[in-house]
This record gives sequence, C-alpha cells and structure tokens, in this order.
Amino acid sequence: MRVVIAEDLALLRDGLTRLLEAFEFEVVEAVDNGPALLPALIRHRPDVAVLDVRLPPTFTDEGLQAAIAARTELPGLPVLVLSQHVEQLYARELLSDRTGGVGYLLKDRIANVGQFLDAVRQVAGGGTVMDPEVVAQLLVRRDRPLAALTGREREVLGQMAEGRSNAAIAARLFVTEKAVSKHINNIFSKLGMPPSDDDNRRVLAVLAYLDSP
Repeated sequence: MRVVIAEDLALLRDGLTRLLEAFEFEVVEAVDNGPALLPALIRHRPDVAVLDVRLPPTFTDEGLQAAIAARTELPGLPVLVLSQHVEQLYARELLSDRTGGVGYLLKDRIANVGQFLDAVRQVAGGGTVMDPEVVAQLLVRRDRPLAALTGREREVLGQMAEGRSNAAIAARLFVTEKAVSKHINNIFSKLGMPPSDDDNRRVLAVLAYLDSP
C-alpha cells in the first residue's frame, strides 16, 4: 500500500515513515511543507495520504487545502488527517466529500499503534474514520451543540463516528444491541437525520449534517 506523508516535525515524520514501513506500507514520499504536498500527491497517486493540517509556510491549514485540491485532480483520493487541531471550514469541506476514504484523528488521542494502522487501512479501503472529539467540535462550532443528547447517546455517537457496528458498540459499552439500536434512533431523531444500519453511511450522515445549511 503506497503512502504519502505530510508532517513538518522531523522526528514525527521519520517515526511515521519507519512505523508504516515496518508494517509493509510503502512510503513513496514524505514532505514537510504545504507547497510540496499537492505535487507529491499528484505525482505518486498514493493509496492513501496521511497529513497534518498545519504545515509551513503559514502553519494554518495548508495540509487540508492541499488535500482538497488533490481530490479535485484525483477524485476519491483517500485522505487521513492526523493533527492536533480541528480546522472547521476546510475540515467540513473535506469530510463532506463522499468520494473515497476519509479520516480525521487527533494525535494526542490515538491510544496505540494498532489503532493508527487500522485507521490507515480503513481509509485506504474507502472507509471513514473519525475521532469522536472532532465530530463534537465541528457540531459545536456549527452552533449545533450536542446538548440535546444524553450522556449515553454521546458515547454511542462517538463509537458510531469511529465506524463501529451495533454489536461492537454494545460490547464496548456493556449494553445490549437492542439498547444501542434505540440510542441510535434517538440520536438521529434529535439531529434530524434518519437512522441507518450501515456503519459507513451512519458516519457520513453525521458529516452530511455538519455540511447542511
């Protein structure tokens, strides 16, 4: 699986490269700035791009802008954002594009190497991987707070955002699948979205909600 990395911190960039290559990924290029990212993506047409949001020269949103521009040239290019920040405007534009895999993880919330590698594979395979905190922040910043949801419904939404099935959510939260199904129906009702049993569609429904006027 061919990967392009964009990360300005040398130790982290090298660490990501070594980690991925240790698990039989091929890192075809690793760049450290925004202007170099778009040409690298177009040149290599990787199976997945792993990139930070804030890159030189301005350290604002160069990574996301390059990813969005690359998807214009290469529709469906899988992109996994790995950042410390949630950038609302361009993140919402990237996440609402329903062509190709997409993910958004926060660096300091990745629990272990396996979680990261699974996310890379899932996004490369056309799936969606979202940190629940990213979803929560985007919802709040759209002035659509999650206050209407109960604590348990927030937990279920977080698990849904990570792409877990009803059975997996039930096992993790130590409740029945019937209870999970009920919580999901309540969540979509409160968010004004129809329920769905498809994991990827459920995440996309949350993203569609973020993108709605």
